[in-house]
Amino acid sequence: MLSEPSAATVRASLPAVGAAIGEITERFYARLFAAHPDLLKNLFNRGNQAAGTQRQALAGSIAAFAAHLLDHPDQRPDAMLGRIAHKHASLGVAPEQYDVVHEHLFAAIVEVLGEAVTPEVAAAWDEVYWLMANALIAIEKRLYEESGEPGLRPWEVVERVVETADVVTFRVRPAAGGASVRGFRAGQYVSVGVTLPDGARQIRQYSLSGAPGESVRQFSVKVDGEVSRHLHAHVREGDVLELSEPYGDLVIEDGGDRPLLLASAGIGVTPMVAMLAALAADGHDAPVTVVHGDRSPADHALRADHGTYAAKLPDTAVHLFYERDAEPGTRTGLVDLTDIDIAPRTRAYLCGPLPFMRAIRTQLIEKGVSPADIHYEVFGPDLWLASA
Repeated sequence: MLSEPSAATVRASLPAVGAAIGEITERFYARLFAAHPDLLKNLFNRGNQAAGTQRQALAGSIAAFAAHLLDHPDQRPDAMLGRIAHKHASLGVAPEQYDVVHEHLFAAIVEVLGEAVTPEVAAAWDEVYWLMANALIAIEKRLYEESGEPGLRPWEVVERVVETADVVTFRVRPAAGGASVRGFRAGQYVSVGVTLPDGARQIRQYSLSGAPGESVRQFSVKVDGEVSRHLHAHVREGDVLELSEPYGDLVIEDGGDRPLLLASAGIGVTPMVAMLAALAADGHDAPVTVVHGDRSPADHALRADHGTYAAKLPDTAVHLFYERDAEPGTRTGLVDLTDIDIAPRTRAYLCGPLPFMRAIRTQLIEKGVSPADIHYEVFGPDLWLASA
């Protein structure tokens, strides 16, 4: 993929670029938003920008992609690229925006590294950038073709359900005159756009927590950030929200005879409930292990649905962990797989806070699960790569 001269230059310069990538991405975003303030107001997550997590995620993805090109020159890191492309597609990212990113990213590289950016270094990292950008553009084009035109469309809230003290479920249907409800794959998410009191149009992603095939879509929101607080405080039945088509690659792959493990914590339960609903509807009869951790039973969002769908499967083991107020048949403490049987050839799906998923992934590998069979979804910027 990467030409031999560029590979040699990238290998030699990677330590310097890697050491400065945090400062480079900080300069990049400062330049980008100075030139295009509307992007911060109407596209990028302002909370993640303020916290610096988006910079960490971008830095991690660039460094990981470059390292992969050097270590595996004949392979493309499709898992990483696919995850990024799905998020981009849910936001409606267009090919021409990669030119804008290129302009400000490379200006930031020159600002930070100065004379170390020789013409050879610049050309080599330019090749890295466009290999990654063009791969993402191609994946995003396919996603748009599969789901319809990019962008957000109006959906009417037909029901608002209070699940817990800090989680609300919204059930929505296309607004009058809108298109019919398209199908989705369990585990996917939609982007939801709202206009905040200061006029900013912010977009966030929420997993679809209802069963695929219903005439309405359902997503559940935990109070965590300015958009979720706005949804909790202001959105009621009859209101109209903007939603994208479903995206996301945390979906159950074909292979109906494979044992599955669905592990979640907190609001990470949302895609797992949709997966269980889909498995029940499809008549899945292979073993399924359901693991969930929460602060207490009262904080366990969609708890009734979680249990009901799991009970519809013929071979299911359910393990619930609560930090307090654990009931008979559940456990007290954090999720621990030590004494939970994991069947050979298990395919695992994880969703929840990053420390939780790291711990579960480590335990699964220790129990013999192949790393290739462990799939995950991060709510917010993907910091797994940034901290790897």
